[in-house]
Amino acid sequence: MPFGRAWRCLCTAVVVSAVCAAPALAQGAHVMGAEGQGTQTSPTPPAEQATPEQRQYPSLKLSGFGDVNFSKTENPEGPTGFTLGQLALHMASELSPRVTFFGEISFTARPDAGTGSPAVTGFNTEVERMILRFDQSDRLKVSFGRYHTPINYWNTAFHHGQWLQTTIARPEMIQFGGRLLPVHFVGALVAGSVPAGGWNLNYKAGLGNGRATAISRGGDAGDVNGHRAWLANAFSKPDRLFGLEFGGSVYGDTVTTAAGDFDEQIISGFATWQKEDPELIAEVAAIRHEGAGGLETWSHAYYVQAAYRLPQFRSLWKPYVRFEHIGVDDADMVFQTVPRLDGTTIGVRYDASALTALKGEYRTWTRGENSVRNHGGFFQVCFTF
Repeated sequence: MPFGRAWRCLCTAVVVSAVCAAPALAQGAHVMGAEGQGTQTSPTPPAEQATPEQRQYPSLKLSGFGDVNFSKTENPEGPTGFTLGQLALHMASELSPRVTFFGEISFTARPDAGTGSPAVTGFNTEVERMILRFDQSDRLKVSFGRYHTPINYWNTAFHHGQWLQTTIARPEMIQFGGRLLPVHFVGALVAGSVPAGGWNLNYKAGLGNGRATAISRGGDAGDVNGHRAWLANAFSKPDRLFGLEFGGSVYGDTVTTAAGDFDEQIISGFATWQKEDPELIAEVAAIRHEGAGGLETWSHAYYVQAAYRLPQFRSLWKPYVRFEHIGVDDADMVFQTVPRLDGTTIGVRYDASALTALKGEYRTWTRGENSVRNHGGFFQVCFTF
């Protein structure tokens, strides 16, 4: 399509320009993430007082997240009872005053552990993110690696580690292992921000591998066809309405399935108010597919979530509610195995300490017209370390 080809050309030009600028980036920029920590030996000043040239590199910092869950549903759609959630490790390291590495590894319990010959292991180990970034300035940052695709708000605001988010689970439209939206992206991104008179505009543009043949996965070992995926993302955080963030994304790819190749375009938008009293998040996405025969289909999804941290009880309690919907076109060959959804979640989070939280939820949902309504209770204890 002319629009898709134009965006591919634009993203290619931006990324190639950024790659050509990499030597210059290594000469002048500032880093993302935490401050570096050097060994405090005289006459080197303490890390918080040291200039970038005086710090010790690399300066690796580790953090982690874990959770344990319990669930009971009327009609089980997966494991019930007690389940061990993900153990996620985050690694951040300054490699120089201008270059930063970030990595994320997860360990997830397998329901088929011990079966087969040889027996499968008890956990899957996954490299969730691996990013090397060069910072020229706030206006231009270039990175390479494996990302959580900047295709909507939730996917880049709340990563692996359930303690980070208010609810027990992600919205189903962007759940890990889901097939509706591409959760991971392998390639290169350019990003930056400009004040823009207090509007604080941010942008991201990327070029990389599209979905794998299993559309729930990114192209970690290479693209499955000769068409690179591209994306563009923009959002604003206006000064006058501190806490408000809104924006949108476009994404294009060619998806290869057993039924053939399909052009894919995704358009999404979001608005969020992150001040805890209240917390409001709303997102919508529309997904277009077109096959070789010219048949065009549109599927869509959205959710709205509201939460409020109660001022009573030392502000430790945070009730919340979420409504979500996934509508799949019956003729969509790419999404034949993507389940429909109309669901409601009501829950509360209790912050037992600064680094641990307890969550309880009641969910009720249907899986399309004339389906039987399901419901159940869910509990989670989560923490960071």
